[in-house]
Parts: sequence; structure tokens; C-alpha cells
Amino acid sequence: MPLWIEYAACAVCAISGVLAASGKHMDLFGAIMLALATALGGGTLRDLCLGKQPVFWISSPDFLICSLVAAVATFFLARRFKFPERTLGLADAFGIALFGIIGTEQALQLQAPTSVAIFMGVITGVAGGIIRDVLRNELPLVFQPATYLYSTAIFGGASLFVILEKTQGSSSVHRYIGMLAILALRLAAMRWQISLPIFKGK
Repeated sequence: MPLWIEYAACAVCAISGVLAASGKHMDLFGAIMLALATALGGGTLRDLCLGKQPVFWISSPDFLICSLVAAVATFFLARRFKFPERTLGLADAFGIALFGIIGTEQALQLQAPTSVAIFMGVITGVAGGIIRDVLRNELPLVFQPATYLYSTAIFGGASLFVILEKTQGSSSVHRYIGMLAILALRLAAMRWQISLPIFKGK
């Protein structure tokens, strides 16, 4: 996995973390903590589940620095300029697309079974957002009925990536196809409000 993709994933998730702090009256420190939880939380849980020690941002502190820089820059920009309302959703969509395939590919490299690799992709994509929303005292976005194919998009893209890797042989092209699939599914679901059936007990 090229490092720039992992840096981009951390940066865009850090941006979504800071934007999620809007309206919560957090100071700079609070917004940064929210951003770091969003950017690093999913990968940390993935590494712990796979037994990879130390976790990625401890073995390579540049990921922490990248997330910090993106968070601080977004904090001060957001104080001067009004971001469009959909910016948080778009940042989140790009974040899950990148982290979903990062988690899946890293699990495959550690010889995890295909089902586990797909699940690790989902965990990597959604765990940071779950931690972020819990910290800001809200129902995590992934569990909200109007989320529109959040974890489902990751599952679909990660599954496509694994199928391509297993049937066509390993290729860097497959990861980009998987990322585009996740992003396309998520954006299409947001645009046309596509969601899974909602459980309603009788």
C-alpha cells in the first residue's frame, strides 16, 4: 500500500473529526482529540485485532503528525470560512473508501482469511467514526437509519477487492477499484437516499 494513500486517509479522517466538533463548543485541544480518534482509531483497532505490534501510528509517528497538521489547519480554516454542509459527509466518504481497502489489504498481507480481511476493512473504516461520535455524545453515524450504506459500502468494495485479488492475482489496480467502488456506493446512497431495510419490531 503506497504511503501517500495512508497519509491521505489519516488527513481526510482528521478533517472530518474537526468538522464533527462544530456546534459542540470544543476548544482546539478537544477538536484535535476528536480528529485523532477519527483518524487513528480504526487502524489501531485493526492492528490490535490482527496482533500487529506496535500499532501503525506508534511504529510510524508520521501518521500522527499528518493527522495533527490536518486537524489544526482545518480548525483554524473552519473558524474563518464556512464549509458547505455536505463537507463532513464527503470527507467521511473518502475516509471510509481509503481506510476500508487499507484495512483489507493489510489483513491479507498478514495471511488473514478472506472473510476476516473483509471484516478488518469494515472495522478500519468505521471504528474511528464510531469513537468520534461516542466522544461527542451522539449515536454513531454507522448506526443511524439515515446513514445510507455506510458500512455496507465498505463491505461491498472490500469484497470486490478480495475477489479480484484471489481470482486475477495481486495487482495495485485492484485496490483503486475497491476504493472507487466504496466511494461510488456511498455517494450514490447519499445522493438517492439508498438504505437497507430498517428493523421495526412488532
